[in-house]
Amino acid sequence: MQSVHTGDYEAVIGLEVHAQLLTATKAFCRCSTQYGAAPNTNVCPVCLGHPGALPVLNRQVVEFTLRMGLATGCTIRPRSRFARKNYFYPDLPKGYQISQYEDPICYGGSVEIELEDGTTKRIGITRIHMEEDAGKSIHDLDVDTLIDLNRCGVPLIEIVSEPDIRSPAEAVLYLQAIRQLLMYLGICDGNMEEGSLRCDANVSVRRRGSDRFGTKTEVKNLNSFRNVERALAYEIERQIAVLAQGGTIEQETRMWDASSGSTRPMRSKEFAHDYRYFPEPDLVPVEVSAEWIERVRAELPELPLARKRRLQEQYGIPAYDAGILIAERSLADYFERACGALREPSPERYKLISNWIMTEVLRILGERKIDIGSFPIEPERLAELVELQAQRTISSRIAKELFAELLSSPARPSELVAERGMVQVSDAGYLEQLVERALSENPDTIEKYRAGKVAVLGFLVGQVMKYSQGKANPELVRTLLLERLGHSDALAR
Repeated sequence: MQSVHTGDYEAVIGLEVHAQLLTATKAFCRCSTQYGAAPNTNVCPVCLGHPGALPVLNRQVVEFTLRMGLATGCTIRPRSRFARKNYFYPDLPKGYQISQYEDPICYGGSVEIELEDGTTKRIGITRIHMEEDAGKSIHDLDVDTLIDLNRCGVPLIEIVSEPDIRSPAEAVLYLQAIRQLLMYLGICDGNMEEGSLRCDANVSVRRRGSDRFGTKTEVKNLNSFRNVERALAYEIERQIAVLAQGGTIEQETRMWDASSGSTRPMRSKEFAHDYRYFPEPDLVPVEVSAEWIERVRAELPELPLARKRRLQEQYGIPAYDAGILIAERSLADYFERACGALREPSPERYKLISNWIMTEVLRILGERKIDIGSFPIEPERLAELVELQAQRTISSRIAKELFAELLSSPARPSELVAERGMVQVSDAGYLEQLVERALSENPDTIEKYRAGKVAVLGFLVGQVMKYSQGKANPELVRTLLLERLGHSDALAR
Protein backbone atom coordinates (compact mmCIF):
# COMPACT_ATOMS: atom_id res chain seq x y z
CA MET A 1 0.00 0.00 0.00
CA GLN A 2 1.18 3.51 -0.82
CA SER A 3 2.36 5.54 2.16
CA VAL A 4 1.14 9.08 2.78
CA HIS A 5 3.16 11.67 4.71
CA THR A 6 0.53 13.39 6.83
CA GLY A 7 2.67 14.68 9.70
CA ASP A 8 0.53 16.79 12.05
CA TYR A 9 -2.52 16.28 9.86
CA GLU A 10 -4.97 13.46 9.39
CA ALA A 11 -7.16 12.68 6.38
CA VAL A 12 -10.94 12.50 6.51
CA ILE A 13 -12.38 10.50 3.61
CA GLY A 14 -15.86 9.49 2.57
CA LEU A 15 -16.65 7.45 -0.54
CA GLU A 16 -19.66 7.59 -2.84
CA VAL A 17 -19.87 4.27 -4.66
CA HIS A 18 -22.15 3.82 -7.67
CA ALA A 19 -22.99 0.20 -8.48
CA GLN A 20 -24.85 -0.84 -11.63
CA LEU A 21 -27.48 -3.42 -10.79
CA LEU A 22 -27.62 -6.73 -12.65
CA THR A 23 -31.12 -6.32 -13.98
CA ALA A 24 -31.95 -7.35 -17.54
CA THR A 25 -33.85 -4.13 -18.20
CA LYS A 26 -33.48 -0.50 -17.17
CA ALA A 27 -34.85 1.15 -14.06
CA PHE A 28 -37.94 2.78 -15.59
CA CYS A 29 -38.43 1.15 -19.01
CA ARG A 30 -38.02 -2.18 -20.80
CA CYS A 31 -34.81 -1.33 -22.65
CA SER A 32 -31.92 -3.79 -22.30
CA THR A 33 -29.01 -3.05 -19.97
CA GLN A 34 -26.61 -5.13 -22.08
CA TYR A 35 -23.08 -3.71 -22.11
CA GLY A 36 -21.31 -3.24 -25.43
CA ALA A 37 -24.34 -2.81 -27.70
CA ALA A 38 -24.01 -0.48 -30.69
CA PRO A 39 -24.32 3.17 -29.59
CA ASN A 40 -27.84 4.52 -29.11
CA THR A 41 -29.60 1.20 -29.77
CA ASN A 42 -30.76 0.30 -26.23
CA VAL A 43 -33.02 3.35 -26.02
CA CYS A 44 -36.71 4.26 -26.10
CA PRO A 45 -38.89 7.38 -25.58
CA VAL A 46 -38.75 6.91 -21.78
CA CYS A 47 -34.97 6.87 -21.38
CA LEU A 48 -34.58 9.48 -24.12
CA GLY A 49 -36.86 11.84 -22.22
CA HIS A 50 -39.47 12.33 -24.93
CA PRO A 51 -42.47 14.43 -23.85
CA GLY A 52 -45.36 12.37 -22.51
CA ALA A 53 -43.28 9.17 -21.98
CA LEU A 54 -43.90 7.97 -18.42
CA PRO A 55 -41.49 5.91 -16.28
CA VAL A 56 -42.52 2.64 -14.60
CA LEU A 57 -40.30 1.35 -11.77
CA ASN A 58 -38.57 -2.01 -12.25
CA ARG A 59 -39.44 -3.99 -9.09
CA GLN A 60 -36.15 -5.89 -9.20
CA VAL A 61 -34.30 -2.61 -8.65
CA VAL A 62 -36.00 -2.31 -5.26
CA GLU A 63 -35.35 -5.98 -4.47
CA PHE A 64 -31.63 -5.67 -5.20
CA THR A 65 -31.36 -2.45 -3.19
CA LEU A 66 -32.99 -4.17 -0.22
CA ARG A 67 -30.38 -6.93 -0.40
CA MET A 68 -27.52 -4.44 -0.08
CA GLY A 69 -29.30 -2.46 2.61
CA LEU A 70 -29.91 -5.53 4.76
CA ALA A 71 -26.40 -6.92 4.15
CA THR A 72 -24.91 -3.68 5.50
CA GLY A 73 -27.25 -3.49 8.50
CA CYS A 74 -29.18 -0.49 7.21
CA THR A 75 -32.62 0.57 8.37
CA ILE A 76 -35.13 0.15 5.55
CA ARG A 77 -37.54 3.03 5.07
CA PRO A 78 -41.08 1.62 4.60
CA ARG A 79 -42.01 4.51 2.31
CA SER A 80 -39.50 6.38 0.16
CA ARG A 81 -39.77 8.73 -2.78
CA PHE A 82 -37.92 9.40 -5.98
CA ALA A 83 -36.74 12.92 -6.76
CA ARG A 84 -35.57 14.83 -9.78
CA LYS A 85 -31.95 15.95 -9.68
CA ASN A 86 -31.82 18.79 -12.21
CA TYR A 87 -28.72 19.61 -14.20
CA PHE A 88 -27.88 20.14 -17.83
CA TYR A 89 -25.32 18.06 -19.65
CA PRO A 90 -25.31 16.63 -23.19
CA ASP A 91 -25.57 13.01 -22.03
CA LEU A 92 -28.67 13.70 -19.88
CA PRO A 93 -31.47 14.11 -22.44
CA LYS A 94 -34.25 14.76 -19.89
CA GLY A 95 -32.34 17.57 -18.22
CA TYR A 96 -32.74 15.73 -14.89
CA GLN A 97 -31.79 12.44 -13.31
CA ILE A 98 -34.29 10.35 -11.36
CA SER A 99 -32.71 9.73 -7.98
CA GLN A 100 -33.63 9.83 -4.28
CA TYR A 101 -32.90 12.75 -2.00
CA GLU A 102 -34.70 13.38 1.28
CA ASP A 103 -36.00 9.84 1.76
CA PRO A 104 -33.41 7.26 0.68
CA ILE A 105 -34.68 3.70 0.91
CA CYS A 106 -31.77 2.54 3.14
CA TYR A 107 -29.83 4.44 5.80
CA GLY A 108 -27.66 4.05 8.89
CA GLY A 109 -25.69 0.86 8.21
CA SER A 110 -22.00 -0.06 8.24
CA VAL A 111 -19.37 -2.22 6.57
CA GLU A 112 -16.65 -4.04 8.51
CA ILE A 113 -13.16 -4.08 7.03
CA GLU A 114 -10.08 -6.05 8.08
CA LEU A 115 -7.00 -3.88 8.46
CA GLU A 116 -3.49 -5.00 7.59
CA ASP A 117 -2.59 -5.50 11.27
CA GLY A 118 -5.42 -8.02 11.67
CA THR A 119 -7.79 -5.70 13.52
CA THR A 120 -11.19 -4.69 12.16
CA LYS A 121 -12.91 -1.35 11.70
CA ARG A 122 -16.48 -0.38 10.89
CA ILE A 123 -17.13 2.24 8.25
CA GLY A 124 -20.55 3.82 8.60
CA ILE A 125 -23.04 3.90 5.73
CA THR A 126 -24.96 7.17 5.57
CA ARG A 127 -27.43 6.04 2.93
CA ILE A 128 -28.06 3.72 0.01
CA HIS A 129 -30.44 5.04 -2.61
CA MET A 130 -31.73 4.09 -6.05
CA GLU A 131 -31.15 6.19 -9.14
CA GLU A 132 -30.73 5.97 -12.90
CA ASP A 133 -27.50 6.38 -14.81
CA ALA A 134 -26.81 9.08 -17.39
CA GLY A 135 -25.44 8.53 -20.89
CA LYS A 136 -21.80 8.52 -21.92
CA SER A 137 -19.85 11.37 -23.49
CA ILE A 138 -16.85 10.37 -25.60
CA HIS A 139 -14.21 13.09 -25.71
CA ASP A 140 -11.10 11.20 -26.74
CA LEU A 141 -11.57 11.31 -30.53
CA ASP A 142 -10.33 13.83 -33.10
CA VAL A 143 -13.92 14.88 -33.72
CA ASP A 144 -16.62 16.72 -31.80
CA THR A 145 -17.84 15.05 -28.59
CA LEU A 146 -19.96 11.95 -29.26
CA ILE A 147 -22.91 10.92 -27.10
CA ASP A 148 -24.02 7.33 -26.45
CA LEU A 149 -27.35 7.18 -24.60
CA ASN A 150 -27.46 3.40 -24.11
CA ARG A 151 -26.60 3.84 -20.44
CA CYS A 152 -29.42 6.34 -19.80
CA GLY A 153 -31.84 4.81 -17.33
CA VAL A 154 -29.58 1.90 -16.34
CA PRO A 155 -30.33 1.20 -12.65
CA LEU A 156 -27.77 2.16 -10.02
CA ILE A 157 -27.51 2.23 -6.29
CA GLU A 158 -25.38 4.89 -4.67
CA ILE A 159 -23.70 3.84 -1.42
CA VAL A 160 -22.58 6.87 0.59
CA SER A 161 -20.20 6.27 3.47
CA GLU A 162 -19.73 8.29 6.62
CA PRO A 163 -16.41 10.23 6.74
CA ASP A 164 -14.87 7.42 8.79
CA ILE A 165 -11.99 6.54 6.48
CA ARG A 166 -8.56 7.85 7.53
CA SER A 167 -6.14 6.70 4.84
CA PRO A 168 -5.96 5.64 1.18
CA ALA A 169 -5.29 2.07 2.35
CA GLU A 170 -8.52 2.02 4.37
CA ALA A 171 -10.40 3.47 1.40
CA VAL A 172 -9.20 0.60 -0.82
CA LEU A 173 -10.14 -2.00 1.79
CA TYR A 174 -13.60 -0.45 2.15
CA LEU A 175 -14.14 -0.34 -1.62
CA GLN A 176 -12.98 -3.94 -1.95
CA ALA A 177 -15.41 -4.96 0.81
CA ILE A 178 -18.28 -3.14 -0.93
CA ARG A 179 -17.45 -4.80 -4.25
CA GLN A 180 -17.25 -8.22 -2.63
CA LEU A 181 -20.61 -7.73 -0.92
CA LEU A 182 -22.28 -6.64 -4.16
CA MET A 183 -20.95 -9.70 -5.96
CA TYR A 184 -21.86 -12.12 -3.14
CA LEU A 185 -25.40 -10.75 -3.24
CA GLY A 186 -25.55 -11.26 -7.01
CA ILE A 187 -26.66 -7.69 -7.68
CA CYS A 188 -23.59 -6.22 -9.45
CA ASP A 189 -20.74 -7.75 -11.45
CA GLY A 190 -18.20 -5.36 -9.86
CA ASN A 191 -16.49 -4.64 -13.17
CA MET A 192 -14.74 -1.29 -12.69
CA GLU A 193 -13.27 -1.29 -16.20
CA GLU A 194 -16.74 -1.36 -17.77
CA GLY A 195 -18.09 1.19 -15.29
CA SER A 196 -20.32 -1.24 -13.39
CA LEU A 197 -18.67 -0.01 -10.20
CA ARG A 198 -17.57 3.61 -9.92
CA CYS A 199 -16.29 5.64 -7.04
CA ASP A 200 -16.03 9.32 -6.12
CA ALA A 201 -14.15 10.42 -3.01
CA ASN A 202 -14.71 13.35 -0.68
CA VAL A 203 -11.38 14.30 0.90
CA SER A 204 -10.32 16.80 3.53
CA VAL A 205 -7.52 17.11 6.07
CA ARG A 206 -7.42 18.50 9.60
CA ARG A 207 -4.99 18.86 12.48
CA ARG A 208 -4.62 15.67 14.49
CA GLY A 209 -6.83 15.78 17.56
CA SER A 210 -9.30 18.21 16.00
CA ASP A 211 -12.95 17.20 15.73
CA ARG A 212 -13.74 19.82 13.09
CA PHE A 213 -13.84 18.89 9.44
CA GLY A 214 -11.68 20.73 6.94
CA THR A 215 -12.85 21.99 3.56
CA LYS A 216 -13.39 19.00 1.29
CA THR A 217 -12.80 18.36 -2.36
CA GLU A 218 -14.53 15.70 -4.44
CA VAL A 219 -12.26 13.54 -6.60
CA LYS A 220 -13.78 11.83 -9.64
CA ASN A 221 -12.65 9.32 -12.30
CA LEU A 222 -11.50 6.64 -9.85
CA ASN A 223 -11.90 3.51 -11.95
CA SER A 224 -9.60 1.03 -10.19
CA PHE A 225 -8.41 0.21 -6.69
CA ARG A 226 -4.92 1.42 -7.59
CA ASN A 227 -6.26 4.73 -8.88
CA VAL A 228 -8.33 5.19 -5.72
CA GLU A 229 -5.21 4.76 -3.60
CA ARG A 230 -2.98 6.94 -5.79
CA ALA A 231 -5.53 9.73 -6.18
CA LEU A 232 -6.28 9.93 -2.47
CA ALA A 233 -2.59 9.90 -1.56
CA TYR A 234 -1.92 12.74 -3.99
CA GLU A 235 -4.92 14.82 -2.91
CA ILE A 236 -4.14 14.44 0.80
CA GLU A 237 -0.54 15.54 0.32
CA ARG A 238 -1.64 18.40 -1.96
CA GLN A 239 -4.05 19.75 0.64
CA ILE A 240 -1.49 19.45 3.42
CA ALA A 241 1.05 21.34 1.30
CA VAL A 242 -1.45 24.13 0.60
CA LEU A 243 -2.29 24.53 4.30
CA ALA A 244 1.37 24.36 5.33
CA GLN A 245 2.08 27.33 3.05
CA GLY A 246 -0.73 29.34 4.64
CA GLY A 247 -3.20 28.80 1.78
CA THR A 248 -6.82 27.68 1.90
CA ILE A 249 -8.53 24.71 0.31
CA GLU A 250 -11.15 25.49 -2.31
CA GLN A 251 -14.32 23.40 -2.18
CA GLU A 252 -14.33 22.00 -5.68
CA THR A 253 -14.65 18.89 -7.82
CA ARG A 254 -11.32 17.58 -9.10
CA MET A 255 -10.52 15.02 -11.77
CA TRP A 256 -7.92 12.32 -11.23
CA ASP A 257 -5.44 12.15 -14.12
CA ALA A 258 -3.78 8.74 -13.95
CA SER A 259 -1.20 9.57 -16.63
CA SER A 260 0.25 12.51 -14.66
CA GLY A 261 -0.52 11.03 -11.23
CA SER A 262 -2.29 14.18 -10.09
CA THR A 263 -5.73 15.71 -9.57
CA ARG A 264 -6.83 18.82 -11.44
CA PRO A 265 -9.81 21.15 -10.96
CA MET A 266 -13.00 20.44 -12.91
CA ARG A 267 -15.55 22.84 -11.43
CA SER A 268 -16.62 24.38 -8.15
CA LYS A 269 -18.31 21.89 -5.86
CA GLU A 270 -22.08 21.86 -6.15
CA PHE A 271 -24.43 22.03 -3.17
CA ALA A 272 -27.73 20.18 -2.96
CA HIS A 273 -29.71 23.32 -3.71
CA ASP A 274 -27.82 23.73 -6.98
CA TYR A 275 -29.60 20.63 -8.25
CA ARG A 276 -33.07 22.00 -7.39
CA TYR A 277 -34.29 18.64 -6.08
CA PHE A 278 -38.05 18.13 -5.99
CA PRO A 279 -40.24 14.99 -5.74
CA GLU A 280 -40.60 13.05 -8.99
CA PRO A 281 -44.23 13.66 -10.03
CA ASP A 282 -44.43 10.72 -12.46
CA LEU A 283 -43.63 8.00 -9.90
CA VAL A 284 -45.59 6.96 -6.85
CA PRO A 285 -43.77 6.46 -3.51
CA VAL A 286 -41.96 3.15 -3.03
CA GLU A 287 -43.62 1.13 -0.28
CA VAL A 288 -41.76 -1.78 1.25
CA SER A 289 -43.71 -4.11 3.52
CA ALA A 290 -42.26 -5.85 6.58
CA GLU A 291 -42.98 -9.19 4.88
CA TRP A 292 -40.94 -8.20 1.83
CA ILE A 293 -38.02 -7.14 4.01
CA GLU A 294 -38.05 -10.40 5.97
CA ARG A 295 -38.25 -12.51 2.82
CA VAL A 296 -35.20 -10.74 1.38
CA ARG A 297 -33.36 -11.07 4.70
CA ALA A 298 -34.06 -14.81 4.79
CA GLU A 299 -32.67 -15.22 1.26
CA LEU A 300 -29.37 -13.43 1.94
CA PRO A 301 -26.29 -15.63 1.47
CA GLU A 302 -23.62 -16.02 4.13
CA LEU A 303 -21.60 -12.81 3.87
CA PRO A 304 -17.85 -12.75 3.14
CA LEU A 305 -16.34 -11.96 6.54
CA ALA A 306 -18.67 -14.35 8.35
CA ARG A 307 -17.80 -17.05 5.84
CA LYS A 308 -14.09 -16.41 6.22
CA ARG A 309 -14.29 -16.88 9.97
CA ARG A 310 -16.39 -20.02 9.61
CA LEU A 311 -13.98 -21.58 7.08
CA GLN A 312 -11.11 -21.00 9.51
CA GLU A 313 -13.03 -22.59 12.37
CA GLN A 314 -14.75 -25.43 10.51
CA TYR A 315 -11.86 -26.54 8.30
CA GLY A 316 -8.88 -25.39 10.36
CA ILE A 317 -7.30 -23.44 7.49
CA PRO A 318 -5.22 -20.28 8.06
CA ALA A 319 -6.74 -16.81 7.77
CA TYR A 320 -4.69 -16.19 4.64
CA ASP A 321 -6.15 -19.24 2.88
CA ALA A 322 -9.68 -18.36 3.95
CA GLY A 323 -9.23 -14.80 2.66
CA ILE A 324 -8.21 -16.08 -0.79
CA LEU A 325 -11.03 -18.62 -0.94
CA ILE A 326 -13.81 -16.19 -0.02
CA ALA A 327 -12.64 -13.59 -2.54
CA GLU A 328 -15.42 -14.91 -4.76
CA ARG A 329 -18.50 -16.72 -3.55
CA SER A 330 -18.23 -19.40 -6.26
CA LEU A 331 -14.61 -20.16 -5.30
CA ALA A 332 -15.56 -20.69 -1.66
CA ASP A 333 -18.46 -22.89 -2.85
CA TYR A 334 -15.99 -24.99 -4.87
CA PHE A 335 -13.72 -25.41 -1.84
CA GLU A 336 -16.57 -26.52 0.40
CA ARG A 337 -17.93 -28.95 -2.19
CA ALA A 338 -14.47 -30.52 -2.50
CA CYS A 339 -14.15 -30.80 1.28
CA GLY A 340 -17.62 -32.34 1.46
CA ALA A 341 -16.65 -34.97 -1.11
CA LEU A 342 -13.76 -36.35 0.95
CA ARG A 343 -14.32 -39.94 2.11
CA GLU A 344 -11.97 -39.43 5.05
CA PRO A 345 -12.19 -35.74 5.95
CA SER A 346 -9.43 -34.24 8.08
CA PRO A 347 -7.78 -30.83 8.64
CA GLU A 348 -4.72 -32.05 6.70
CA ARG A 349 -6.83 -32.89 3.67
CA TYR A 350 -8.79 -29.65 3.91
CA LYS A 351 -5.46 -27.83 3.82
CA LEU A 352 -4.35 -29.88 0.81
CA ILE A 353 -7.51 -28.90 -1.06
CA SER A 354 -6.92 -25.27 -0.15
CA ASN A 355 -3.33 -25.51 -1.41
CA TRP A 356 -4.42 -27.00 -4.73
CA ILE A 357 -7.02 -24.28 -5.25
CA MET A 358 -4.70 -21.40 -4.33
CA THR A 359 -1.91 -22.63 -6.60
CA GLU A 360 -2.89 -24.85 -9.51
CA VAL A 361 -6.60 -24.07 -9.81
CA LEU A 362 -6.19 -20.29 -9.66
CA ARG A 363 -3.24 -20.55 -12.06
CA ILE A 364 -5.40 -22.30 -14.66
CA LEU A 365 -8.24 -19.81 -14.15
CA GLY A 366 -5.82 -16.95 -14.76
CA GLU A 367 -4.17 -18.53 -17.80
CA ARG A 368 -7.47 -19.41 -19.46
CA LYS A 369 -9.27 -16.27 -18.28
CA ILE A 370 -12.22 -18.29 -17.00
CA ASP A 371 -14.11 -18.41 -13.72
CA ILE A 372 -14.43 -21.39 -11.42
CA GLY A 373 -17.79 -22.28 -12.97
CA SER A 374 -15.96 -23.16 -16.20
CA PHE A 375 -13.09 -25.02 -14.52
CA PRO A 376 -12.96 -28.55 -16.01
CA ILE A 377 -12.06 -30.45 -12.83
CA GLU A 378 -15.15 -30.83 -10.66
CA PRO A 379 -14.63 -30.45 -6.90
CA GLU A 380 -15.41 -34.14 -6.39
CA ARG A 381 -12.54 -35.17 -8.67
CA LEU A 382 -10.16 -32.75 -6.97
CA ALA A 383 -11.14 -34.30 -3.63
CA GLU A 384 -10.32 -37.76 -4.99
CA LEU A 385 -6.94 -36.54 -6.22
CA VAL A 386 -6.21 -35.11 -2.77
CA GLU A 387 -7.14 -38.41 -1.09
CA LEU A 388 -4.83 -40.38 -3.38
CA GLN A 389 -2.04 -37.98 -2.46
CA ALA A 390 -2.85 -37.99 1.26
CA GLN A 391 -2.97 -41.79 1.36
CA ARG A 392 0.49 -41.89 -0.28
CA THR A 393 -1.03 -43.86 -3.15
CA ILE A 394 0.59 -41.35 -5.49
CA SER A 395 3.48 -38.95 -4.98
CA SER A 396 3.14 -35.18 -5.19
CA ARG A 397 4.90 -35.27 -8.55
CA ILE A 398 2.46 -37.84 -9.92
CA ALA A 399 -0.40 -35.80 -8.44
CA LYS A 400 0.69 -32.80 -10.54
CA GLU A 401 0.91 -34.94 -13.66
CA LEU A 402 -2.52 -36.33 -12.89
CA PHE A 403 -3.95 -32.85 -12.36
CA ALA A 404 -2.73 -31.83 -15.82
CA GLU A 405 -4.35 -34.96 -17.29
CA LEU A 406 -7.67 -34.28 -15.55
CA LEU A 407 -7.89 -30.84 -17.21
CA SER A 408 -8.66 -32.57 -20.51
CA SER A 409 -10.05 -35.91 -19.36
CA PRO A 410 -13.41 -36.66 -17.71
CA ALA A 411 -11.93 -39.75 -16.03
CA ARG A 412 -11.73 -40.17 -12.29
CA PRO A 413 -8.23 -39.86 -10.79
CA SER A 414 -8.31 -43.41 -9.42
CA GLU A 415 -9.11 -44.77 -12.90
CA LEU A 416 -6.15 -42.99 -14.44
CA VAL A 417 -3.83 -44.17 -11.66
CA ALA A 418 -4.88 -47.78 -12.29
CA GLU A 419 -4.64 -47.49 -16.09
CA ARG A 420 -1.23 -45.77 -16.13
CA GLY A 421 0.37 -47.69 -13.28
CA MET A 422 0.94 -44.50 -11.34
CA VAL A 423 0.74 -46.03 -7.87
CA GLN A 424 3.49 -44.81 -5.58
CA VAL A 425 6.22 -47.37 -4.91
CA SER A 426 6.91 -48.04 -1.21
CA ASP A 427 8.74 -51.36 -1.63
CA ALA A 428 11.80 -50.81 0.58
CA GLY A 429 13.85 -53.53 -1.15
CA TYR A 430 13.31 -52.05 -4.60
CA LEU A 431 13.94 -48.50 -3.40
CA GLU A 432 17.20 -49.56 -1.68
CA GLN A 433 18.47 -50.67 -5.08
CA LEU A 434 17.68 -47.24 -6.53
CA VAL A 435 19.37 -45.54 -3.56
CA GLU A 436 22.52 -47.60 -4.15
CA ARG A 437 22.46 -46.63 -7.82
CA ALA A 438 22.14 -42.94 -6.97
CA LEU A 439 25.09 -43.14 -4.56
CA SER A 440 27.29 -45.14 -6.92
CA GLU A 441 26.65 -42.78 -9.84
CA ASN A 442 27.32 -39.71 -7.66
CA PRO A 443 30.14 -40.73 -5.29
CA ASP A 444 31.20 -37.16 -4.56
CA THR A 445 27.87 -36.49 -2.86
CA ILE A 446 28.87 -38.67 0.08
CA GLU A 447 31.90 -36.51 0.85
CA LYS A 448 29.88 -33.35 0.36
CA TYR A 449 27.23 -34.58 2.77
CA ARG A 450 29.90 -35.54 5.35
CA ALA A 451 31.34 -32.04 4.96
CA GLY A 452 28.02 -30.55 5.98
CA LYS A 453 26.46 -29.82 2.58
CA VAL A 454 23.14 -31.42 3.44
CA ALA A 455 21.51 -29.93 0.33
CA VAL A 456 22.91 -32.87 -1.64
CA LEU A 457 20.32 -35.02 0.08
CA GLY A 458 17.60 -33.31 -1.98
CA PHE A 459 19.63 -33.94 -5.14
CA LEU A 460 19.90 -37.64 -4.35
CA VAL A 461 16.15 -37.89 -3.61
CA GLY A 462 15.55 -36.27 -6.99
CA GLN A 463 17.78 -38.84 -8.72
CA VAL A 464 15.85 -41.72 -7.18
CA MET A 465 12.55 -40.09 -8.17
CA LYS A 466 13.89 -39.84 -11.73
CA TYR A 467 14.91 -43.49 -11.82
CA SER A 468 11.43 -44.49 -10.60
CA GLN A 469 9.65 -42.14 -13.05
CA GLY A 470 8.23 -40.21 -10.12
CA LYS A 471 6.63 -43.26 -8.49
CA ALA A 472 8.95 -43.68 -5.51
CA ASN A 473 7.70 -42.72 -2.07
CA PRO A 474 9.87 -39.62 -1.46
CA GLU A 475 9.65 -39.85 2.34
CA LEU A 476 10.83 -43.48 2.32
CA VAL A 477 13.60 -42.62 -0.15
CA ARG A 478 14.80 -39.85 2.14
CA THR A 479 14.79 -42.21 5.13
CA LEU A 480 16.78 -44.86 3.23
CA LEU A 481 19.31 -42.28 2.06
CA LEU A 482 19.81 -40.95 5.58
CA GLU A 483 20.40 -44.47 6.81
CA ARG A 484 23.03 -45.09 4.12
CA LEU A 485 24.71 -41.71 4.44
CA GLY A 486 24.84 -42.00 8.20
CA HIS A 487 26.45 -45.47 8.17
CA SER A 488 30.22 -45.34 8.62
CA ASP A 489 31.20 -47.86 5.93
CA ALA A 490 28.84 -46.17 3.47
CA LEU A 491 30.67 -42.92 4.03
CA ALA A 492 33.99 -44.62 3.65
CA ARG A 493 33.28 -46.01 0.17
